[in-house]
Order: sequence, then C-alpha cells, then structure tokens
Amino acid sequence: MTAPSTTPPPAPAAPPWRDRKRYAWLLGLAVPTLPFQAAALVAVTDWASLWWWGPFFAFVLIPLLDAVIGPDQENPPDEVIPLLEQDRYYRWCTYLYLPLQYAGLGYACLLWSRGMAVPDALGLAATVGVVAGVAINTAHELGHKRESAERRLARLALAQAGYGHFYVEHNHGHHVRVATREDPASSRLGESVWAFLPRTVVGSLRSAWRLEARRLGRRRQPTWSRHNDVLTAWGLTAALYALLAACFGAVVLPCLLLQAACGILLLETVNYLEHYGLLRERRPDGRYERVAPRHSWNSNNTTSNIFLYQLQRHSDHHANPLRRYQTLRHFDEAPQLPSGYASMIVLAWLTPLWRRVMDPKVLAHYGGDAQRANLHRRRQRSRT
Repeated sequence: MTAPSTTPPPAPAAPPWRDRKRYAWLLGLAVPTLPFQAAALVAVTDWASLWWWGPFFAFVLIPLLDAVIGPDQENPPDEVIPLLEQDRYYRWCTYLYLPLQYAGLGYACLLWSRGMAVPDALGLAATVGVVAGVAINTAHELGHKRESAERRLARLALAQAGYGHFYVEHNHGHHVRVATREDPASSRLGESVWAFLPRTVVGSLRSAWRLEARRLGRRRQPTWSRHNDVLTAWGLTAALYALLAACFGAVVLPCLLLQAACGILLLETVNYLEHYGLLRERRPDGRYERVAPRHSWNSNNTTSNIFLYQLQRHSDHHANPLRRYQTLRHFDEAPQLPSGYASMIVLAWLTPLWRRVMDPKVLAHYGGDAQRANLHRRRQRSRT
C-alpha cells in the first residue's frame, strides 16, 4: 500500500496580466472628432456657445474625470512588455487619429467658408486648435519610432499646426539637452509660461535649423534643398493651407492660423510643465549626468493619460524614447504633478497660482536648495 504523499499540491498559476485600459485607448479618437461634436451640439441645442466645445472638453470635462477616476500607477510586468510592444492594435489607435484629424479640419473649413459669426468662428478655431495640439502629441508618439511609415505620419500630423520643425528639434535637441539651461524646451524655476513661450518657440526653431544644417553638412548636402526636413515640413504646411484655401476660399486662412496658434500654445505649455525647474547636474568631466526619472514631472491621472498616450509618464519616455506608450512605466522616484496635464495647463496660464503650487514642490524636490534647480535669470540675480 502506497503511503499518501505529503507534498502540497502546486499553487495555481497566476492569471496572465491584462491591460485594463486596452480598449480605453480608443477614447483618444474622440479628440479629432471635436469639430463634429461641436456642430452636432449646436444643432441639437441651438447654443452657439458650444462652438467652444473643444476647450470645454479639454480643460473642464477631462479635469473633472481625472478628479473622479483618479490615478493609476499600475506598470506592465517586464515579461509582457515585448508582447505589448508588438501588438499592432495600439499602433492603430494612433494611426486612426490622422484621418479623423484631417476630416475634422476639412469640415471646419467648410463651416468657415459658409460664413459664421465672429465669436462662433473663433470658438470653432479654438476647438480645432485643441485637435491640432493633441495631434502634435500624436506626432510625438509616432516620430520616436524606427518605422519610416510612422515617422512620415508624424510629419503629416504636425502639418496642421505648422510646427513640423518640432520633429527635428524634439528628437535630436530636447532629448539630448533636457533639464539643462541649454534646452529651450525646459522651463526654469520662477519663469512664467508667458516668458517661456517666446524663448521656447524661437529657441526651438533656431535649434531645429542648426541641427538640420549640421546633419546635411555631414552628408555634404546643401542646407537649402529638398533634403532639409525643416523646409519640407514647412512646405507641407504651406501646401496644405494652399489646398484648403483653393477648395474653400481665402476666408479660411485667418482661422487656420488661429487654430495653429492654439495648437502650438498647448504644446509649449505642456513643454513648460514637464521639466519646470528641474536640472541635471554636471559631472567632473563637464558633461551632464544621464537623464533620470527625477528630471521630469510625472502624472498618473488615468483620463489625461488615455487622451495623451501616456505622455504624462514622461520620465520613462526620456529614459526609453523608443518605448511605445502602452508600455511606459511609473517610477516612485519621479516628482509628481498635483494633477493631470489638462488641469496643469490651465494652472500654468495663471502665473501666481502656478508659482504658489509648483515653486514649493521644486524646492522640496531639491531639499530646499534652490541653487540646485534650473533657476530663471531674474531669480538668480536676486540671490547674488
């Protein structure tokens, strides 16, 4: 007779990890349909104020959802990251943004060409501008990838806002100089967003041109040529605007310029809050230390991350620029914003409130030593 085994039965295998937000990523495609949503809401309610639906959606509705739903710090396990990276479903969630983006732009041009009251036309331009701003973020996600098709889609997404040089400067300038005084896209402690905007817009443009001239010089190709990615990006925007003007009339051009300005404002405000006051230290050899999680402000607010392809997990993005959005991770050591980007953008526009909330956070991050932060020149002078 065989004695009963005393070996305990094996523990049941842990269930496979599931991406709980897998289908939620499709909600991001609501953004490029904002012009259609605005028109439908105006038609149903007869409230002309709803042409401003885009700003309301971005800066009222999303912050409310952030507050209700709260943050999500879950990270995908290391063993599933390769499978997530290869899952093409997530790529199509970004690819589909572009046809919807340009369908909305064309529809807005049709409405402008038919004649609208000035406040209504401005509201629609602001709504389209929200689409353009998030499109730059979509281009940001696509432009970091190795696949040439995705990089081409990134340039196409940038054409609406006329900000194609971002593709060059962000990848080859900002990612090299992030959280240093040499980076025009890294804001400084004590610097308002309104002081930051002209510095970053002009500085990024100059940086993109220098980087592209240097690249072409190494290849012994002329700067003023079709090989220049900055010139071809601007040419794409010029061709787009010319086509829209030819189809709908020159009346659409002021609205196109306004929506582009709104999109650029959104992008650069996000740049402002992503690295505010954070500084990489110089090593004894004079070079900057390697980029670490502590050099980017992060947020795990669920709703904002869904609509921005997890751009708010910015530390991991800088550490792993090729990593796709669905695999970006939360780091406990990364400084955390008090809310999601949608709320923080509005706070950044209100300089006294921004300073009251964020300056103490920067100082706390550096143990109260402001000299370790990326200081605005005025603040530096006041301490000398």
